[in-house]
Amino acid sequence: MDLGLQDKIALITGGSRGIGRAIALALANEGCKVAICARDQEPLERALQQVQATGAEAIAEVADVRSRSEVEAVVERCATEWGGVDILVNNVGGAAGEQSLLETADEDWEETFDLNVFHAVRTTRAALPYMRQRGGGAVVIVSSISGWKPGPKSQYGSAKAAEIFLAGALALELAECGVRVNTVAPGSIFFPGGGWARFQEEQPEHFAQFVEREFPAGRLGTPEEVADVVAFLVSERANWINGAMIPVDGAQGRPTAF
Repeated sequence: MDLGLQDKIALITGGSRGIGRAIALALANEGCKVAICARDQEPLERALQQVQATGAEAIAEVADVRSRSEVEAVVERCATEWGGVDILVNNVGGAAGEQSLLETADEDWEETFDLNVFHAVRTTRAALPYMRQRGGGAVVIVSSISGWKPGPKSQYGSAKAAEIFLAGALALELAECGVRVNTVAPGSIFFPGGGWARFQEEQPEHFAQFVEREFPAGRLGTPEEVADVVAFLVSERANWINGAMIPVDGAQGRPTAF
């Protein structure tokens, strides 16, 4: 199936590893020009080389998405290099603080929302004028099943729920601009160097119990399985999907091993 993504300009935040890198590679293989950003130079450079190895045009910028000026600089680089932005994938996420409410501080909640929700607000706001100039675009926010299947770290799940709501609200607001906004909600995703890989190494018996209890297919998901859904959502084949939340979780039960 031709997704109609040839020569589209795509920006992926958190594109140096895991889901973000897989999305960058999927879009590059579909013919997109790909820009990625992340905080750490070395893994970002490795990811850039992998994307360029597909034959796609690609650029990378070190940026902290909690900084409005750094976000705007990344978007400006896309505009300078290629003339704008067609696709934005807000992939960066994470959590600050401990598990329980009483162990967390206001600052943990603020940092978690900054890294997830406000990052998506900043990048979408910065990219929107360029999308309008190009006649529209597509935004995907990478949320989590933690946004609708509660588990520990309530600050993280609350932020991910807010991302799902944000996408729905922006889908209504930006439809007149020809910009679609959707979320994907991955379950637990396994990749080398990721949190679940570390958990498997450190607590193999507990990990095996988690897989048996929560995963009908007997395994965690892969970054590529999420990336394939994102590539479809940002394509012209998904023109009538707007304001949606798409789980990519293999019917996973709870989003936590604890």
